[in-house]
Amino acid sequence: MPAPAHLDPRLLRAFLAVAQELHFTRAAARLYVAQQALSRDVRRLERELGAELFVRTTRQVTLTADGERLVPYARRALQAQDDLLAAFGQARPLLVDLNSPGLDTGRRVLHRARELAPEHEFMARYESGLTGAAGELAAGRLDASFGRFAGLDPALRAGLDHQPVRYAPMAVLLPEDHPLAERERVPLAALAGETVYAGAGNPRTPEWTDLARRLFDGRGITVAPPAPLAVGDEEFQRVMAKTRTPVLAVIDFPAMPGAVLRPLTDPVPLSPVSLVWRKGLIHPGLDALRRAAARVATEEGWLREPADGWIPAIDSIVMGTHN
Repeated sequence: MPAPAHLDPRLLRAFLAVAQELHFTRAAARLYVAQQALSRDVRRLERELGAELFVRTTRQVTLTADGERLVPYARRALQAQDDLLAAFGQARPLLVDLNSPGLDTGRRVLHRARELAPEHEFMARYESGLTGAAGELAAGRLDASFGRFAGLDPALRAGLDHQPVRYAPMAVLLPEDHPLAERERVPLAALAGETVYAGAGNPRTPEWTDLARRLFDGRGITVAPPAPLAVGDEEFQRVMAKTRTPVLAVIDFPAMPGAVLRPLTDPVPLSPVSLVWRKGLIHPGLDALRRAAARVATEEGWLREPADGWIPAIDSIVMGTHN
């Protein structure tokens, strides 16, 4: 069968979403389309290429050899389209995941980028966790996110780039009548014997749970078992108020009714935050975002580690060997 004279970029985006998720329902949700429409697009691409791209069973979806071969070509084709539009002043909006509306790091960097490059459009979205965002970054459905780069699976890191932005001091969110709530600061040793929620079971945030386990190891602190996965601030507050479990957080975590936020000390645990994007992405908005991240980090001293700071060894390596 002769090669098609033209391929609709939408078909390639549909293919990459399924290739990343290996699940049509999740891929359709990522693209904000109906699953039937996504399946039609994949079938149409297969017809136009004259190749089967996926093996579908009732239990799983896997890439065929032709599907594996198409992945890098599809990524380059979509990137070339984005580059062409950018070259002629028609750059699409840069889609940036800020994790949560209340967190300060990504929000301040994005605000500075908008000041530095008002001619470009930056669209913010609020999801939860760098692991959840990494798949979308790799598939081209998202352009940038923030989080703990060292906590990603190495296979995901291989397709991404990052720029260290901040060592965010960590804190604990306590019910306001908790015995430790009276303290202005909470030494880590005071949490010995406590069970602390750190997102266990949330598939979007395993990098945060891993950081907590490394911090709690040898200190007598237990990571709380999975709680119902709460979506949105109100649901999170309701679940945490019901369980009354202390929550591991960062110092700029948004206020929560009935709870107090206390910095952790002795040592001061730090959450390493990077700006993360897909390797090879060329976009003027990303350039502005990187400049903004560097300027805010310098002005605020975000990358200065306190003398009594703590981060895992793997994070020290990753944060110190960036481009």
